[in-house]
Amino acid sequence: MARAKKPQVQREQVRGLKHLRQITKLLHRLHDDATARDKAGNRTLFYDQYAALVLLAMFSPAIDSLRAIQQASAMPKVRKLLGCNRASLGSLSEASRVFDPALLLAVIAELSRELLPLAKDPRLADVKRTLTLCDGTLLAALPRLAESMWKHGRTGNPMHGWRMHAQFEIDRHAATDVALTPYRCQGDEQTMLLSKLQPGRCYVMDRGYFNYDLFNGIVDVGSDYVCRVKKNIACELFLERELTDAARAVGVISDRIVSAGSTPEKRAKHRLRLIEVRVEVQPRGARGEGKPNGPPRTELLLIATNLLDVPAEIIALVYRYRWTVELFFRFFKQILGCRHLISDDPDGITIQCYCAVIACMLMQRWTGKKPDKAMHRMIGFYLCGWADEADVLAWANRPDNTGVKLRAKAELWKKLGW
Repeated sequence: MARAKKPQVQREQVRGLKHLRQITKLLHRLHDDATARDKAGNRTLFYDQYAALVLLAMFSPAIDSLRAIQQASAMPKVRKLLGCNRASLGSLSEASRVFDPALLLAVIAELSRELLPLAKDPRLADVKRTLTLCDGTLLAALPRLAESMWKHGRTGNPMHGWRMHAQFEIDRHAATDVALTPYRCQGDEQTMLLSKLQPGRCYVMDRGYFNYDLFNGIVDVGSDYVCRVKKNIACELFLERELTDAARAVGVISDRIVSAGSTPEKRAKHRLRLIEVRVEVQPRGARGEGKPNGPPRTELLLIATNLLDVPAEIIALVYRYRWTVELFFRFFKQILGCRHLISDDPDGITIQCYCAVIACMLMQRWTGKKPDKAMHRMIGFYLCGWADEADVLAWANRPDNTGVKLRAKAELWKKLGW
C-alpha cells in the first residue's frame, strides 16, 4: 500500500516567530557565510535565513521535515520576518553542506552571557567554581552514512547514530558548549572534553569520563572535577578522613585521600579524594517502556575529586546534580523534535543541534525557569496549541511552593519528638 501523504503545514501551525525576532540581529552576522562561492550572484537562501527556518521548526511541531520547512518558507509572514523568498528543497538540502556550523557557536556564547543565573542551591556555597555537567547522548541517524553506523541490532540490521557532547551549566541551566561526533568512536568523551577545557569550572562527570590524563588536564587549566570512577581503582591510601554526622546522614561510608594510578604513565599527578556513597537507585525500565524494572535497590558509588576542603556530603550532592543534564537531553529530543534529523550530512546535523540549543536558551529567557519536568510539560502544551501565551506566563509567575509540604511534615515530626 502507498504511504499516506502528510498534510501540508497550515499558517496557524507556524509558531515561535516572536521568539525569532529576539535574535534576528545575532543571526544577521551569519548572512555572508559561503557567499564567496556564489560566482553567479544568484543565491536566494542565506545562512541567517536557513538558521531561522530551522529554529522555526523547533517551535512548531507540525514542521517535522525538510519539506515542511520548505512549505513554511512560502508563507507571507515567514518571508516578511526573515526577509527571504520561498526556499526550494534543493537550496535547503545544499545549505546543510555549504554553511559553517561553527559560526553558530558565537551566537550560543552571546546568548549564554545574556542568561541570568537562576537561584542557586545554598548548600553549594562551598563550591566556588561554575558547576558544569558533562555528558553525551545518542541521536538516531538516517542509515545513509557508513560513518554513522555504531553496531548491529539483534536482527543483524545496522544501527546508525551520532553522539552529541554537551557541557551544561547548572547556574544558568543551559548548554553552553555542544559538539557532534560519530557514535562508534571509543573514548571520544574524554578526548572531546580534554580539547575544550576552561579555567574556573567544576566538571561533574559520569564513569565514562574516568581518565587520569583528563583529570590532570582539568587541574592544569585551573579547574576542579567530580567524577564517578570504577570500584576497583588502583590506589595507595594516604589519609582516612573521619566522617561527620552530616556525611553519614546522606549515605557517605568512607572518605579517603589517595595516590591513584596503576603505572607511572596512568597516574594522577595530584592527590585524589575518593568518597564512597551508599545510594538507592531505581532500575531502568525496558526499552520503550516507562515502568522501572523491579523495586529500588541499594548501590555503592565511588566518586573521585580534587576538592579536598569541601565537605563529603556536598560532594555527594554535586554528583547528584549530574542527572540534570539527562533532563536537558529529554527536553532537547522530545520537545525540540531532535529525534528526527532533517539532514544526513554531519554539518547539517550539527547545525540542527546548535539551533536546538539556541531554542532552549530562548525558552528559558522567555519563561525565566529552569528546565524541570513541569516546564517540559507546559512548553509541550504550548507547542501543541493546548495552552496560549497567557497560560504559560501565568504558570511561570506562580509562587514557588517547592518543599513546603515536606518542610511542614518535618516540623510536625520534630514537634512529636521523632
